[in-house]
Amino acid sequence: MRASNLYAPTLRNTPAEAEIVSHQLMYRAGMIRKVAGGMYTFLPLGWRVIRKIEQIIREEMDAAGGQEVMMPIMQPAELWEESGRWAAYGDEMMRIKDRHGRNFCLGPTHEEMITDLVRDEVRSYKQLPLLLYQIQDKFRDERRPRFGLMRSREFIMKDLYSFDKDIAGMNESYKKMYDAYTKIYTRMGLEFRPVEADNGAIGGGHSHEFTVLADAGESNIVYCSKCDYAASDEKAELKPIAMPSEAAEPLSKIATPDTNTIEAVVNLLKVPVEKTIKAVAYQTDTDELVLVFVRGDHEVNEVKVINQLDGALELRMADEEAIKSVGGYPGFMSPIGIKEGTRILVDATVMNMSNAVAGANEEGYHYVNVNPKRDFTQESIVITDLRMVREGDPCPHCGAGLNMTRGIEAGQVFTLGTKYSKAMGATFLDENGKEQPLYMGCYGIGVGRTMAAAIEQNNDEQGIVWPRAIAPYEVVVVAVNAKKADQLEYAEKVYAECQKAGLDTLLDDRKERAGVKFKDCDLIGYPVRVVIGPKAIEEGQIEIKVRKTGEVFTVAYDEYLLKVQELLNNL
Repeated sequence: MRASNLYAPTLRNTPAEAEIVSHQLMYRAGMIRKVAGGMYTFLPLGWRVIRKIEQIIREEMDAAGGQEVMMPIMQPAELWEESGRWAAYGDEMMRIKDRHGRNFCLGPTHEEMITDLVRDEVRSYKQLPLLLYQIQDKFRDERRPRFGLMRSREFIMKDLYSFDKDIAGMNESYKKMYDAYTKIYTRMGLEFRPVEADNGAIGGGHSHEFTVLADAGESNIVYCSKCDYAASDEKAELKPIAMPSEAAEPLSKIATPDTNTIEAVVNLLKVPVEKTIKAVAYQTDTDELVLVFVRGDHEVNEVKVINQLDGALELRMADEEAIKSVGGYPGFMSPIGIKEGTRILVDATVMNMSNAVAGANEEGYHYVNVNPKRDFTQESIVITDLRMVREGDPCPHCGAGLNMTRGIEAGQVFTLGTKYSKAMGATFLDENGKEQPLYMGCYGIGVGRTMAAAIEQNNDEQGIVWPRAIAPYEVVVVAVNAKKADQLEYAEKVYAECQKAGLDTLLDDRKERAGVKFKDCDLIGYPVRVVIGPKAIEEGQIEIKVRKTGEVFTVAYDEYLLKVQELLNNL
């Protein structure tokens, strides 16, 4: 490809709407253009990156036994009604009607579609295991699309679905995909961590997110300083904190005016925050009231709360009327005296507290000397891990301190079990001729999101610094002054030789100033730049620059190709 023919409109200024580095640089490097909120056109350079990412994914999916299919984007409502997700999925689903009034959606995911496909054809254990995947556009009506490809309404996803005869087979498929994802992100040259994650609305069993480490990441992840434990902050397991044992003092109620926050209680009573119990009241999407109690210096992990509530998809802060209806009072709550039948969740650490301070369910009053094991009606509460992890918390596996960093979720692997197969009647006949539900797994990679994550991790003040494997071109050959026939001819010769050697090469033959070309090279992020200028003509010396390190090498013509190959192999 010649740059004179390449549609790559670069920009010197950053668009005002582009908030994060990847969005800014993809715009400036002429890789994407906005169509509408959360919808983008990929220009040639951007599409080359996408296709290279897809190719790596395809190779590893095929190597792991996957078979590529292509399912419709538009899905009939009937399939989603079978699984129970048509009503439950929420406003993110883009729903449409055809001319006959039948309901469809633009697929946000394809569990229902793939289950429908397989249930009609797979009837025997002899056809299992089965791994089917596609790379296709997905649609989700994000409330606030932002950050370019990181959170968009239309996006490219690879989704693979596994079908097995039992749990052991499902877990084997899961391990295959876990290993394949590790190879994919390693081949792309990205720094990443697989972290334990929550399945969210998709349902199912255990899950790992493949997280590309980057400061702009929307995910907080924790990892152990000594063992291989890593998890999202939403998923991180926390064991109860041991507290010093004390002789239990008599429970009493005291006046605490104007103390509807933990800070105010601590200041008034001069007690350590670790001796206070915090209440947070929620209502679910079905209006059920849920009261959650954690130690005063801890934060509630709402994902852990939702996971304790069968059927709940969302939480909102409870209104005052709902709280008072069960005998509570906002800002002054504890489980003591709450109406029987109320959903009460208590963090396990709270149960280790002695002589603590908690609300008295009356405005302006708190209980002191609260001993939860004595004072809480344990038959009426659920005791579990509910708190949000903090840096330094002990690792649940080895006890060492946990570190925190930020990352971008680029892929995720799930076990689904029989959630969809049972709901949709996807069964097979086992070795004994008995009908059994299929065991499923789901494995997704956000292709555009991976592209954005790669840029977030690999950039500098000049622009993008692409890893070789997914760069739009590996090598750019620049004719310093393309108006001079001898330089252009020399550059064309080098360009042809690089192509013949199997290098993915671009020739910058534009009749632009050298400075403009060099700035574009750095902005777009080609891994290696080969410069053909006066030295090449007069002395047979070719300049080679490595984008990642900034190193510049001057080599003789008969050595340049080996040098370029050597430099690329070391990237």
